[in-house]
Amino acid sequence: MSNLHTQRKTRPTLQDIADRVGVTKMTVSRFIRDPNSVAEKTREKISEIINELGYIQNRAPAMLSKSSSKAIGILLPSLSNQVFANLVQGIEQVTKQRGYHTLIAHCNYNELEEEEQIAFLLSYQVDGLILTETKHTEKTRQMLRSAGVPVVETMELPEQPIDMAVGLNHMDAAYHVINKMIANGKRHIMYFGARLDTRTKLRMEGYDKAMLEAGLTPQHILTDEHSSFTLGGELLLEGLKQNPELDGIFCTNDDIAIGAMMECANKGISVPEQISIVGYNALDIGQAISPKLVSVDTPRFEIGKKSAELLLDALAGKRQKNSLVDMGFSLTLGESL
Repeated sequence: MSNLHTQRKTRPTLQDIADRVGVTKMTVSRFIRDPNSVAEKTREKISEIINELGYIQNRAPAMLSKSSSKAIGILLPSLSNQVFANLVQGIEQVTKQRGYHTLIAHCNYNELEEEEQIAFLLSYQVDGLILTETKHTEKTRQMLRSAGVPVVETMELPEQPIDMAVGLNHMDAAYHVINKMIANGKRHIMYFGARLDTRTKLRMEGYDKAMLEAGLTPQHILTDEHSSFTLGGELLLEGLKQNPELDGIFCTNDDIAIGAMMECANKGISVPEQISIVGYNALDIGQAISPKLVSVDTPRFEIGKKSAELLLDALAGKRQKNSLVDMGFSLTLGESL
């Protein structure tokens, strides 16, 4: 089990960098304020040591840096995706009860932006971090090692967590869905994916596994665009163009699934008789349309709660034995399958 929470006092300081480079602390401070104010060779050396040590700038008052800030950082991949609102609500139910505040940033599904935002959150001396991605740059990992604060990765289950993780197995969820579609007689099933983030790829792997085991040909329609109802309709038209025998669609999220269902209605295609459609994340709108959408229900509120509990327990010196928690999944009741 990681001992990140015991390492906070080892966070690199300006003096550590100065000692390694062989310059004064004032020179390092000047470099951080304005790199061009330092000679080029010195600038290169300081930059190299900062990256090596995973130095984190401290924007908090000095008095805060000596004690708990009573704040945790939450890093989301998107602020426009309502899926993550449920996660934050679960987190804040726990943090409020325990007297902690939250700082929220977002990284636009980009590892380099995540690196920048984690540096920003750590510079305000947050006591811990809850992340929603599991692929990180090496610099991010070094910063987290240097910061020594507890970290929870959420929404999925990485093979080698940085510290703790709470999520679900997206491959298993997709595999379960496709096997149900096959059991219902569907043979020409496509996978619609957008954004192409880690979770979209994991779902695709589960889809592929089920299709290949059944002796069927996997067919993907993928885009790195933002998900939307409009996009779902466009992907349906492209799917029918590629395979007129299309009789099943598994979508990486509900926005795409509902857009595909709306386009089926426009085209006079009956769901699920002609084409079965299954979504992901079980948004409320899926239960408000007709036919009701079958979707993978991901327990985001519970994931948020459990993540906050693990993090705050670690901060209190009461780490839970299980640092990798699978919260599972279920399928919503609906008529589209």
